[in-house]
Amino acid sequence: MILRVLFILSLIANALFANKVIYTSYDQVPQRVIKGQIFEVTLKTLSTVRDFQDIEYTFSNHPGIEILDTTPNRVQKGKFYYDTFKLYLKSSDAKLPDIEASLVADVSFDTTTIVGDKLNVITLNPQKNFSNIVANNFALKNYKTISYDNKHNIVIFSAIATNSMLEAMHFKNVFKQGIESIEQTLGDSEITYFVVINKKYDKFSFSYFNILRNQFVTLDIPIVVEDDSVTTQTDLKPTNQSHEKIKMYIAAAVSILLFIISIWRKKYIYIIFSIVPVGYIYLSATPQQNICIKQGVSIHLLPVDNGTIFEVTQSQIYLPQEGSVERYVKVRLENEKIGWVKNEDTCSN
Repeated sequence: MILRVLFILSLIANALFANKVIYTSYDQVPQRVIKGQIFEVTLKTLSTVRDFQDIEYTFSNHPGIEILDTTPNRVQKGKFYYDTFKLYLKSSDAKLPDIEASLVADVSFDTTTIVGDKLNVITLNPQKNFSNIVANNFALKNYKTISYDNKHNIVIFSAIATNSMLEAMHFKNVFKQGIESIEQTLGDSEITYFVVINKKYDKFSFSYFNILRNQFVTLDIPIVVEDDSVTTQTDLKPTNQSHEKIKMYIAAAVSILLFIISIWRKKYIYIIFSIVPVGYIYLSATPQQNICIKQGVSIHLLPVDNGTIFEVTQSQIYLPQEGSVERYVKVRLENEKIGWVKNEDTCSN
């Protein structure tokens, strides 16, 4: 009787799984994941047929998880395929995806589905200066500070990070902030970011969590306010006002020298020559006139493409020109804030 029951169960099992040709399971899953971390999971897949082109995976039911790549990093060992995917944990309550695996072949085969378990999520308890960045490594490339208004400075910095979601960068207790440019990849990513902070601070300090060291790391940016424009990109070459002052001093010295020579040698022709440097000094020292800005023009926070726009002109206006870089004009608004306008947005273009 028992043998008969086992035989019947065997027939039922064969009928149920006769068309199943692909088997998959979670092979490597981290024991714990930090909220905000990019992590990897590896699937172990076996196909019982040889004639297929590829294995495809469909992800579903993964609250708190963002799938960063649907094309795996594949390693084949014998008949088994080890497919590794990168995921981003964005919530303290999350589970691994349910995954449907299927064969890409000339004929249709049944698929198989695995159910993801709930993740063991570690939620950090950072200090107020936390940048919201979790990374294997995070390093500053360059930084610069310029005046924003009477009460605030703009700190702009570029940084590179490994295994990090830089798009998540965010600071508490700053007046304004934002991304100026970003290159987010699954390896090394790069960001240019700005924060507007109170002038009372002599440094901008923030921290990130280093996964490899399992600790918070603090970075300091000294506040050294420069009058020139921001050089967060290599093509930005602001006019150096200190050079202009040096030229004016030289012109004044030349003018005085020519005047002394004209008196000493009684050749008053030198007086005429001495007027030329004086004219240069006058033109250089004369405040620049207002520049005409067209209606509907975006005024940028920084002179970079796709930069933050903080105001749009409602009509044609005239603003004092404070300087310029390639393709941008630096203007001072009525509220004493500094902005940047593209050259083609001025009335003379």
